[in-house]
Amino acid sequence: MTDLLSITIPELILVGAACVLFFLGCSRRTAARGVAAWLALGALLSALVVSVYALFSAVAPVEMVSGSLRLDNFGRYIRVLGLAVGVILLLLAWPTRADRTGNSALRFGGDVGEFYAMFLLSIAGLLLVAVADDLIVLFMALELLSIPTYIMVSISRPIAAAQEAAVKYFFLGALSIAVMLLGFSYLYGSTGQIRFAEMSAVLRGSMEATGALPRWQMFGVILVLIGFAYKMAAFPLHFYAGDVYEGAATPVTAFLAFVPKTAGFVALIRLLTVVGGDHFKLPPQILTFLWVLAALTMTIGNVLALLQNNVKRVLAYSSVAHSGYMLVGIAALFPHLQRPDPRPLALSGVLFYLAAYGIMNCGVFGVLMLLPARDGRDDSAETFEELAGQGRRHLGLGLGMAVCCLSLIGIPLTVGFLGKLMLIRPALAGGLTWLAIILVINAAVSATYYLHIIGVMFLRSEGAVDEQGLSGEAAMRRPQFAVGLGVVLSVIGTLLFGAVPPAAQILTYGAELGAEISCAQPIAPPATGPGRLAADSP
Repeated sequence: MTDLLSITIPELILVGAACVLFFLGCSRRTAARGVAAWLALGALLSALVVSVYALFSAVAPVEMVSGSLRLDNFGRYIRVLGLAVGVILLLLAWPTRADRTGNSALRFGGDVGEFYAMFLLSIAGLLLVAVADDLIVLFMALELLSIPTYIMVSISRPIAAAQEAAVKYFFLGALSIAVMLLGFSYLYGSTGQIRFAEMSAVLRGSMEATGALPRWQMFGVILVLIGFAYKMAAFPLHFYAGDVYEGAATPVTAFLAFVPKTAGFVALIRLLTVVGGDHFKLPPQILTFLWVLAALTMTIGNVLALLQNNVKRVLAYSSVAHSGYMLVGIAALFPHLQRPDPRPLALSGVLFYLAAYGIMNCGVFGVLMLLPARDGRDDSAETFEELAGQGRRHLGLGLGMAVCCLSLIGIPLTVGFLGKLMLIRPALAGGLTWLAIILVINAAVSATYYLHIIGVMFLRSEGAVDEQGLSGEAAMRRPQFAVGLGVVLSVIGTLLFGAVPPAAQILTYGAELGAEISCAQPIAPPATGPGRLAADSP
């Protein structure tokens, strides 16, 4: 019981604060709505302090196991990452209106307590995904992450587009969960185990006995990978991204671009560790599947981004492309071409890129929030027409957008450049030369639409502004300190972790610690029984 409490302290802080926020949401007083945001921020910061101490205090990898939870350095890193980026995301969703019903882009009305409670529960789901040690807990953690996001999209602004986006997101999410659960059923049915360590022993026993996974186990793994693709916004379950990201309020879009994606990659890495062990000794069919998945995801994402006119849709499909980039690092985990241990370099590269993407992604969406709509809407900018000339009118925001967009391309002296470098290196070292070339080509293609955003902001004229546009401009002049602070933190992080070696070394060291993932052996691996019999059956 003591170990269970020690493992789940950050989650308990977030869930406890969420429960208080639900009760706080019953009040319609403006003061109560203002307190809700501070309570959510306090919970995130408290959980972050606990998680940072746990990650950097241990000199050697220390595992804590209790029931269906396993906390290793991989889980500790994901906790720190999720909570740190979560603080910036909360600043973007800060209620800056006088009645505390939202900000320039977010209008949740009187549901402020419920909104921030859902925000914390979704973050708690991400943290639980990082420490899940069996199929049931992993499923419950993914649902705890997902269900609040459907509600957040729906209540983020009172327009039909948001309701439509929520419905699409919900039904496609249900489809992905169904596919994932079908894969879980095949894995359980063919191994007789739900705990990761015991399941890993059976799967690796099958590999050692026959040199390949039995067909039903392989089928189960592929189905689970497809289910995780939805969370990562990866091919073939990526088509929801454009409509959902456009329909949701901009702070919620930033949330969707990071939290579910991170959970998908965490779950994917855990699954590959279960199937292939600590050194990812997996069948070549899975490597081929991931190779194709990475190439298609980043290529389709960039091509679709080129075809968009709405900036949020551009960023939605660019998010798909970035998932493809990180899948290159996942594919490089496999020990092929006599490589003794691919895990440290490739896995730390994926973890570093997750942090880099989270930082620079928040900056782009934060700048969009602070730029006014030009068609009379009391909202933030979303189209290229609304961005025209805004870089000259709001020079600081224009420069912030330029820094984050250049980092997303991978220009040197930004964290995005180091992130892509840390993905390309293991791919080249592992013999995935063509996949690395496809990544570089796609990064060059992405420069087209990222530079287009910068060019529109600085090189195009603003055009005529009517009285409605001026009123929208005036509405944007309300104090937005919290949102501005979130943008400043993102821009500073983008430059600091990319251009300042000591800061980059800290983030790299954290990613290297996070790469110390384990799949411990069970005390007594089952040599016979329903799991082994099922695995050996045709």
